[in-house]
Amino acid sequence: MEPVPVDEGGAAPGAPRLKASYALDGGGAWIAQARRLAAEFLTRACAEDDLPVSTRAVEVTQLVVSELVTNARKYAPGPVRLDLRVLDDALEVVVRDGNPVLPVPRAANPDRVGQHGLEIVMAVAQWLDVQQGPAGKRVTARIALLDAPAVG
Repeated sequence: MEPVPVDEGGAAPGAPRLKASYALDGGGAWIAQARRLAAEFLTRACAEDDLPVSTRAVEVTQLVVSELVTNARKYAPGPVRLDLRVLDDALEVVVRDGNPVLPVPRAANPDRVGQHGLEIVMAVAQWLDVQQGPAGKRVTARIALLDAPAVG
């Protein structure tokens, strides 16, 4: 699915400038497919909407998408939906799945093998929100499209 402009005549502040939604309901290729779709979305946003996006933002987006889709595939039955929305100078990555159980962040533990996905997302995203819905949950991460200026 192609990104869809939300408002050609200038969106209200905070309204999505560009968005796309993808249904992920395949086998083990979900995660790679989701990463590729996210990178392609940002590439098209740069080319077609003159949206400034840093290389780091593309890499962080792929990491966040990978972690959230991996968790959805691992813990939720059925299809997963990936929504991408450009809001001003950030990208919102939304992953919806059919499991209503909300993930609980764990305390950092370098000795723990695995189950670091949510910790990783919390470390690289500007903001993370988890909401329970009638048919599952929605996990939303906001990622800066440009790198913060160096301090010093």
